[in-house]
Amino acid sequence: MTAASELSFFASADGDLAYREVGTGAPVVLLHSGFADHRVFDDQIPTLAADFHVIAPDIRGHGFSANASKPFRWADDLAGLLRHLDLGPAVLVGLSMGAGAATDTALEYPELVRAIVVSGGGTSAFEYKDPELVEHAARAGQLLATGDIAGWLDQFTQGVAGPRRTVADVAPSVIRRLRELTAHTISKHTPGEKDWYVPLADLWPRVPKLDVPVLAIHGAADWPDSIAMADRLIHTVPNGRSTTIEGVGHYPNMEKPDVFNEILTDFLRSL
Repeated sequence: MTAASELSFFASADGDLAYREVGTGAPVVLLHSGFADHRVFDDQIPTLAADFHVIAPDIRGHGFSANASKPFRWADDLAGLLRHLDLGPAVLVGLSMGAGAATDTALEYPELVRAIVVSGGGTSAFEYKDPELVEHAARAGQLLATGDIAGWLDQFTQGVAGPRRTVADVAPSVIRRLRELTAHTISKHTPGEKDWYVPLADLWPRVPKLDVPVLAIHGAADWPDSIAMADRLIHTVPNGRSTTIEGVGHYPNMEKPDVFNEILTDFLRSL
């Protein structure tokens, strides 16, 4: 996986934010899932860097980026980074939580966004309705609140597989990598600490005005709520569409990277 020595750091108003930057061409920003960091895209970065300028940040409080000490929004952090790099408009590729960060940024800073790709999520107004997923998330929250990191990691990896598979159905290398990434992020925090993240206000009334191409890449075995959130986004924007990768769950980019990369690259080249 990516070494810390390969990272650059942007001095934000509230600590240094880490990012990996490689390649030349049109800018593509890769936004990772919750509790992980930019390394969930290790199978995408080399492929994309052959033709594009790839930026893969660690969202505040994740990976090698600083924790928050005051209120912050994902969109402001990403806009600050893109302006620091004098880049934009960029294609934002968001996985799960990263999908919310991508959509937030497009709503708040439309001049910086050329297109959006989401997988495992849609906007930052996360909507969980499936009782099984709600129960799963609640259990994970309880384990995290009590500092049971080993229990939380087991609960997290069960979620990676999705509701119709078991952990044994996912390649051990994928599970191992995700456990390493999430354990690293969790180690930066303490149980019960203040959450400084500020959600974007009045989100859904603004989504129909997102006048950029939006692609959703579904994992067929992902949680139905995750697929539904992405579908709601692409059905609300003027220019949205989706595609599905069979046999994968919440991390299609890690389970079938070649297929994911082909879909993503074809979309980028069509812009």
